[in-house]
Order: sequence, then structure tokens, then C-alpha cells
Amino acid sequence: MEYINLVFEEVYKILFLLVPVLVSVAMIVWLDRRVWAFVQKRQGPNVVGPFGLLQSLADALKYIFKEIIIPASSNKIIFILAPIITMTLALIAWAVIPFGEEQVLANINVGILYIFAVSSLGVYGIIMGGWASNSKYPFLGSIRSAAQMVSYEVSIGIIIINVLLCVGSLNLSDIVLAQENIWFIIPLFPMFVIFFISALAETNRPPFDLPEAEAELVAGYQTEYSGMMYAMFWLGEYANILLMCALGSILFLGGWLSPIDLYPFNLIPGAIWLVIKILLLFILFALVKAVVPRYRYDQLMRLGWKIFLPFSLTYVVLTASYLFYFNLLPSL
Repeated sequence: MEYINLVFEEVYKILFLLVPVLVSVAMIVWLDRRVWAFVQKRQGPNVVGPFGLLQSLADALKYIFKEIIIPASSNKIIFILAPIITMTLALIAWAVIPFGEEQVLANINVGILYIFAVSSLGVYGIIMGGWASNSKYPFLGSIRSAAQMVSYEVSIGIIIINVLLCVGSLNLSDIVLAQENIWFIIPLFPMFVIFFISALAETNRPPFDLPEAEAELVAGYQTEYSGMMYAMFWLGEYANILLMCALGSILFLGGWLSPIDLYPFNLIPGAIWLVIKILLLFILFALVKAVVPRYRYDQLMRLGWKIFLPFSLTYVVLTASYLFYFNLLPSL
């Protein structure tokens, strides 16, 4: 009986995390559209529900009732597995995101490595979807995505090393608590900028949305998908975007810590502060999509390998040298 109660408790914790994440995905799609509309002087969603808030629900219902079409020449098993893998990997990464000092589903000591490993596996869902479709446009989109995600994961990994040098721990809660005196965005501001741009590329957001470039690839790796299978790719993409915003908030913006340790700001729960920071970063994501034109593929690769990678490596050396010279390296 005790074992059954433990299982139910864990299931409750998982649902308590996943349900808000899924609801948030629907809401940020609405926010995404509203930001684009504001920048481009359009109305945006404003008909379905107050201020168009139920537009995402209407879209979800549309996908549920649309027919799922599987191409006759496709590899049907892999074709079906691809969106499931993409969405699953995007959701399980949230297990180690701390919303407070004790508010985390799995407070493991290698949380940052866990996120890095799970996000790295995300490319498999896209490659499987493109290859299994047995069509040249999805295949080209999936190959583009593989090269793009691998390229910018290298930069993100090196950026994270700068943070780990300052903290001396791979635990995400420890990284947040290390910023009680000063947020890492101040000493590591260049790394924050590169992290933000690399996160855009990692999640296939404009101006780096080349895997789905509708102008030349129709819709890239998603071309042959419809109904809920397409929606699962869509959910996975936006869950990944929120994850990158959460990771950026934890690494550079103090996570759940209040920006002002004074009354009444210090009475606001830490989870609220983290959500506010995630929303601010997401609004930046949306603004970039609204104002920046798409890169060419050669520009994308040049930026990742010839600019971000050397600069990130140089900054790691500078950070380590500074901490060592002033005897500020954390004890492990």
C-alpha cells in the first residue's frame, strides 16, 4: 500500500508540472501572435474569446478533428514515432527545472547535463520525421536541422561552462543560489547574448528557421504531417522554446530570485518571478521573429562555427583566468 501511495504521489507531481507546461504552450502561441501583430500594426487573434485568448484552444480542436494522413510510401512506424519522440523529449526536460529552492520534480546533482543530453536527443525526432516521409523536401529540412542543432549546441555547451566555472556545481538550484549577490547576466553579458541567439537557432526560431523554410521547403520536415501528429511537432517546438527561456532565466537572470530584496517584492513567490523572467525572454524571442529577416544557410553556419565558437572559447579562458587570479574559483 505504501508503494502504491508513493507511485500516486509521483504521478501527481508529474501532472502538476506537465499540465501547466502544456497550458503555457497554448498561451505563449497566443502571446507570440499578439507580439507579431503589435510590431507589424495588425490586430492579431481577437475574435475567439476575450482578446482572442481561446484561439489556441480553437486551433487545438481543429488539429484533433483533422484527418491524419500517412503517405503510402513512408516508413509508417518511424513516421508515427517521430512527433511522439519530439514532444516527449521536450516535456521530460522540465523534470529538473527548479521553480523554487525545494520546488523541483527531480533535484539531481547533474541537472544541467540532463537538460543538455535531452535537448541534444531532440534532433532525432526531426530527422526521423524527415527521413520517414520519403520525400525530398522533408528530408532536406531534417538534414538542415541536424547540422544546425549540432552546430549551436557546441556554443551553448561552452557558454554553460562559463557559468559552471563561477558556481562549481551542475545542480540548477545551486546555480540560482550562487546569484544571490549578483546575477550572472552582469559579468557574463556577452555569453548571455550568444546564449540567446544560439537558443533561437537550437529551437529553429526565426531568423534561423531554415529546417522549416516555407519559401523553399514548403514546411520542411513537417510537410507530410497533418492533424494531431503535426500538432505534436508544434507542441514540442514551443515546449523547447519555453525550456530555453527557463534555462536562460536560471543561468543568467537569477531563476526564482527576486530582482529587489525589499518589501513588497520579497513577498512574491519565487515561482512567479521565474515565470515573469521566462515571459520576458519569450517576448524577445517573438520580437526577433517579427523584425529580423531569415539568414542564408551559409551565414548560419559561419555565425556558429567562425564567430560564436571562437568567442565562447576565448571567454571561457578569460573567465577561468580572472577567477584563478583573484582566487574566486569555487571549491568543489
